[in-house]
Amino acid sequence: MKHAEEVTFGGSGLDRAAEVRGDIPALAGLMQDARARCILIWRGKPLVSGTGALNLVRVPMDHPILAEAQDTPIFMGREDGAAVFAHDISGWEPPELDAEAMAQFLDPSEQQHPAFGGDERFAELRAIMVRLSARDAELAATMRSIFAWHASHGFCSKCGAKSELFQAGWQRICPDCGTPHFPRTDPVVIMLITRGNKTLLGRSPGWPEGMYSCLAGFLEPGETIEAAVRREVFEEAGITVGPVRYLASQPWAFPSSLMIGCHGEATNDEITLDPNELEDARWVTREDMIEAYAGLRSDILPGRKGAIAHFLMRNWLADRLD
Repeated sequence: MKHAEEVTFGGSGLDRAAEVRGDIPALAGLMQDARARCILIWRGKPLVSGTGALNLVRVPMDHPILAEAQDTPIFMGREDGAAVFAHDISGWEPPELDAEAMAQFLDPSEQQHPAFGGDERFAELRAIMVRLSARDAELAATMRSIFAWHASHGFCSKCGAKSELFQAGWQRICPDCGTPHFPRTDPVVIMLITRGNKTLLGRSPGWPEGMYSCLAGFLEPGETIEAAVRREVFEEAGITVGPVRYLASQPWAFPSSLMIGCHGEATNDEITLDPNELEDARWVTREDMIEAYAGLRSDILPGRKGAIAHFLMRNWLADRLD
């Protein structure tokens, strides 16, 4: 697709400055620069401010809140020559925490830290992703993914020893056996499957009532993207797929996937549902989807805005899959 990178988290040209990650003197200099800033995350939620359009909050490196950080900062890159770091302050315990809200499919709760006196608050990224600029969305998604990886990979998978942060947060090293560990990204195919004027949609258990989306699934070792598309669609819905082509990709920081958007042409239309994978699957016409996007249908709710499924579907409806 000519406009593939318009997808949310599609990239903003951030200078990730990977060549600096192993240069301790250079990192120290960047951190001491008065222009350096830090972005913050709390239990997967970035710190943002504003109404309507939101801004990812950047604080100076001597801000008092950084005393609550759990580890050394992760170097995110440079903006206009100045460094951006990220800190996790998940150890902070808000006085009134709505555990029920935080357990919902889309956490609506927001948390305000006493170190801030304005409208700064920690908010669920999935709920606010379309309200962030391209740069802020990229930084927030990257921060969320990298901290999630550190949280779940604190021990060496080879010998079991506790590993240590390395390369400014972009690697872990085992001090016992020397094995390096790198941030994990899981490739996932997500498919816009069409047959004539119809597209195939499914819904997973636990989704909001009426919500449908494109089918998706993880790639397996030794499998091509095209083969994964055909296998997943057949396994979940019993539909065979002919030609497959790549459309666009999206980093999906929940926790660490790369969504590989494809278009596949179905060769049959009789659905055989796998109830272990999907609660329901159905063919939906363009006209029905247009009504759904206009809010005129209660039985079909389009995928979440900002997700690649919504992006692919919208472009299919606009006949822009070129």
